[in-house]
Amino acid sequence: MILQQFTVGPIAENCWLLADESAKQAVLIDPGEEAQRLLAAVDATGCALTAIWLTHAHFDHIGAVADILRERAVPVYLHPLDRVLYDHAHESGQRFGLNVETPPPPDRELAEGDAITCGAFTFDVWHLPGHSPGHVAFIGNDLCISGDLLFEGSIGRTDLPFCDRDAMRRSLVRMTTLPPGTRVLPGHGGYTEIGLELATNPYLAPQFTGRP
Repeated sequence: MILQQFTVGPIAENCWLLADESAKQAVLIDPGEEAQRLLAAVDATGCALTAIWLTHAHFDHIGAVADILRERAVPVYLHPLDRVLYDHAHESGQRFGLNVETPPPPDRELAEGDAITCGAFTFDVWHLPGHSPGHVAFIGNDLCISGDLLFEGSIGRTDLPFCDRDAMRRSLVRMTTLPPGTRVLPGHGGYTEIGLELATNPYLAPQFTGRP
């Protein structure tokens, strides 16, 4: 497996490049900005870009989608409950003083229980709302690509439109059921592990989550 992190754009969002070198297939997860940089990174692997997977549709996670699709005709995967955010990416970006192009409609609807693949590597889709209605994580191969649910020492915001604090708590509790050694690849900041976050992250404490 090839796995690379690219921190892009003014909000320092993480795009993850995942590739199967044997199958010559690659996906970009949450390409938030800097399309040419991301496409050059895909090309450097010697793999073909086969899809864009989105954990959610906040503008800082989808800002490069339109530019990428102009050069590579690949399907975009998104949970349908985040279409309201996806379809208004331009307006959302403007609120932060940023010019974000609303991308073309997504091609594939993600759902709880789906299994999606990149070459030989399979990931389960977990619907984990709270930061956004259609927020998902991609779970597999000892990895959790967590979007803006769980960060190193913190969690995603719940004060934005369409956030839900109670749903966020339930999603966090579910994420803590993953094996402690599961590597968490978040939408912002550095990577971490479930066990480390259980031991140190104040937002995973029982008084916040309601865990036993």
